[in-house]
Amino acid sequence: MKVVVLGGGVIGVTTAYYLAKAGHEVEVIERQAGVALETSFANAGEVSPGYSSPWAGPGIPRKAIKWLTMRHPPLIVRPVPDPYMARWILQMLGNCTAERYAVNKARMVRVAEYSRDVMKDLRSETGIQYDERMGGTLQLFRTQKQVESAHKDTEVLAQYGVDFEVLDRAGAIAAEPGLKRSSATIMGALRLPGDETGDCHMFTQRLAELAAALGVTFRFSTTIEALETSGNEVTGVLTRAGRITADRYVLAIGSHTPKLARKVGIDLPIYPVKGYSITASVLDADAAPVSTVLDESYKIAVTRLGNRIRVGGMAELSGYSTDLPAERRATLAHCLNDLFPGAGDTVAATFWTGLRPMTPDSTPILGHSKLSNLLINSGHGTLGWTMACGSARVIADLVSGQRPDIDISDLGPSRYI
Repeated sequence: MKVVVLGGGVIGVTTAYYLAKAGHEVEVIERQAGVALETSFANAGEVSPGYSSPWAGPGIPRKAIKWLTMRHPPLIVRPVPDPYMARWILQMLGNCTAERYAVNKARMVRVAEYSRDVMKDLRSETGIQYDERMGGTLQLFRTQKQVESAHKDTEVLAQYGVDFEVLDRAGAIAAEPGLKRSSATIMGALRLPGDETGDCHMFTQRLAELAAALGVTFRFSTTIEALETSGNEVTGVLTRAGRITADRYVLAIGSHTPKLARKVGIDLPIYPVKGYSITASVLDADAAPVSTVLDESYKIAVTRLGNRIRVGGMAELSGYSTDLPAERRATLAHCLNDLFPGAGDTVAATFWTGLRPMTPDSTPILGHSKLSNLLINSGHGTLGWTMACGSARVIADLVSGQRPDIDISDLGPSRYI
């Protein structure tokens, strides 16, 4: 059947690829001039199933107050007159319990671990390359309290059979030798050897080429204005370039998903959480990270991408703003220079921002909507690339009338009703 995928980021492109592999006629509509030019363009570069953790958890409200007062805060709130922001914050606070954390963590790990396996198969089948590294992720703890708090994550990881190592300072430096030059306090680390790194933009570009070879059509520079409906189904997509029709439609436009969904009576609690990154050239390979180091204090990831270092993170609630404040760049540069002094050229680094589509429970919205031929693949937050291949495979199975390999009964939009 014919399927229209709305969105050409990493989620939309992977969805198109797996739909085409399943034998469907696929068309992708994207407002930018190419694929992965927004949130997927310069993210932290992590494929981290082992670090799939909800933002909402016990103690987060108290921590948030502290973060807001830090010189280099991991959380920034710039209020805008938007009732959806206020509602999202309240819903997130409602998930800040031990019980909800465990439920949401289990959901996220289920999707992420499946997606890792699907991505491995993709690499094996296609040979796709994207400055990838298989060196794992090192979650770095600067305080003893962070070390002690890691148990709530390791318990879930053990439950799902995810490999991990709890390391002391010496173990952390052995895993990432560049840290030996750092004067930062390092109390320990959690290493996730199954995690991967790479360039998400490069990955999405090359997967789009593979999708096109399977017959996928890409409509770039095409702005979506509305979904046309009749009764209980979508009858077309209205764009500035005209009306486009199909048998099935997949909504995968990231943070803009809820805006379009509300026009057809679907309320999805997805809100943009702004992130920042810098990309610096490597100045000293011996001082640079081997793979990815995630600084737990600043919520910033430092990732090696070939001869570049990507430093990305922070969470800012400021609506749909895409401005680039100098103080955010300073925070990213500080983190790199503090952990890996002399490793990268932070002065000449490029500076970027993207809007992550986040749900209040950190779990993506994946599956059928209340409209019979409209499916949702959105709300992956900071783990879009980590969960992309698995989520796409689920959507392809649903469109094909097959049962997905994982349980998705608690991943659809109905969980918010």
